[in-house]
Amino acid sequence: MTVLFEEHRPRLRAVAYRMLGSLSEAEDAVQETWLRLDRTDTAAIENLGGWLTTVVGRVCLNMLRSREQRREDPLETEIRVPDPVISSEGGAVGVVDPEREILLADSVGIALMVVLQTLGPAERLAFVLHDMFAVPFDEIAPLIEKTTAATRQLASRARRRVQGGAAVPDPDLARQRAAVDAFFAAAREGDFEALVSVLDPDVVLRSDAGAGAGLTLTLQGAGTVAAQATTWGKLSPFVRPALVNGTAGAVVAPNGRPLSVMAFTVVAGKIAAIHVLADPERLGRLDLSVLDA
Repeated sequence: MTVLFEEHRPRLRAVAYRMLGSLSEAEDAVQETWLRLDRTDTAAIENLGGWLTTVVGRVCLNMLRSREQRREDPLETEIRVPDPVISSEGGAVGVVDPEREILLADSVGIALMVVLQTLGPAERLAFVLHDMFAVPFDEIAPLIEKTTAATRQLASRARRRVQGGAAVPDPDLARQRAAVDAFFAAAREGDFEALVSVLDPDVVLRSDAGAGAGLTLTLQGAGTVAAQATTWGKLSPFVRPALVNGTAGAVVAPNGRPLSVMAFTVVAGKIAAIHVLADPERLGRLDLSVLDA
């Protein structure tokens, strides 16, 4: 049974990551799923993969609801930048680690993960399990104590919000990288006009420095974001290109210590969104060893 469970682990981790936006919490959810399997009479399980998927979904649903109940400070309702998945990048095309490739199937970029956080727990479960993992609505409905029809409506509503809130990045990674490189070159030179030219007029920048530093900062508009970016020029020598959730991004690491991870959403050659994780505690938990490979 251990061997069979390990075969399903990558899929379970992918479900949990989309649900929770946290790599460490996703691992906790997968471990709890294993514990529940260990306490179950497996002879009664006809479809192990389906059973595990619904169980990890239920575990994540409980974790999300518990997270909401623990919130006391209104600021904690702000949308956080999810944990990024960092991969190395080689030449004009990206080289993605196989385990990370499974985790990021369906092009789950940071921008999409942010939108998923705006969904309620039940909406997120219905959308993630059905739209991303093809779980039938009649199997999802008991998890959220809804009818099949109501579950379908929840997923439909979530789908509209996701489609309206998450821009689809350019599929050409080289085009993404060209825009990101132009952004950092302009920031290094302090060239405000060049920065504006590479940004979408409605670009959104969200920076998450952690609970101890005021949670998230959100800026919108090319002029506003460009003005902020000009202050980052001194950090340009420490920028290391990387794939962040499968798209062109960067790790800023002075003296080899990560200061921030930046994810870019490039649409039609322009940067439409920038998500910055600068929370020291969460950065310390990221696996950046792939950048040294």
